[in-house]
Amino acid sequence: MVSGAPDYSLAGRHALVCGASQGIGKATAIALAAQGADVTLLARSRDALRQLAQALPRIGEQQTHAWIDADVGDLTTLRDKVQATVNARAATILVHNSGGPPGGAAHSATIENFEAAFRQHLLAGQVLVQCLLPGMRRAHEGRIINVISTSVKEPIRGLGVSNTIRAAVASWAKTLAGELGEFGITVNNVLPGFTDTARLEQIIAARAAASGETQAQVAQALRATVPAGRFAGAHEIAAAIAFLASPAAAYINGINLPVDGGRTGSL
Repeated sequence: MVSGAPDYSLAGRHALVCGASQGIGKATAIALAAQGADVTLLARSRDALRQLAQALPRIGEQQTHAWIDADVGDLTTLRDKVQATVNARAATILVHNSGGPPGGAAHSATIENFEAAFRQHLLAGQVLVQCLLPGMRRAHEGRIINVISTSVKEPIRGLGVSNTIRAAVASWAKTLAGELGEFGITVNNVLPGFTDTARLEQIIAARAAASGETQAQVAQALRATVPAGRFAGAHEIAAAIAFLASPAAAYINGINLPVDGGRTGSL
């Protein structure tokens, strides 16, 4: 049997994109909308979300976009607002994305640092999945895509809390992939490398302050570790997420996908 061309269309599907006001989240919202999805944006910045929802691509008259202003660290409010949204219309695509924890060594981090990161990343992800899962199961289709870090393969110096929490999220996602596959739901992780976002700017500034080097010197040293010789654009990470969200990726489940220009040394 000769199969047809790969199906990348998201027309008629509803996607919830977290951390959507900037960076990778914003680029992902644009990419999914360009493939036809109705996108609900989630972040804390109400004004930025409103402006982005109005500016997102619309490739059909029926395509609509919306937004939720919520702090993923406030689990009760997050659950209430997301549940209200999916009660009105189920979402079968979840992009679980959030800003990384502050930098610093693991041994000097406080218990509060770890608790806040655990809540913002893993517990918020659990809340989101539990809100969206009934609709995914009814549709017998779902895409859960976690945006985490290459640190789940190789810890990154100076990001002790992030390394720890990202690894927990990766293991949680792999467990979900085994539990939910029979319902047509895939769970995958995208691992961005050094990406030209505000997060990378913060990392570069922190390393420059600690080392006495200029930010330009730190940035050049980081680029030198990447075989591609440059940082990623947020749209390049978004392209990988959009593929995993598409029907074409229906048999890809439980993977960690580095999008890092070849920087990660491990397989």
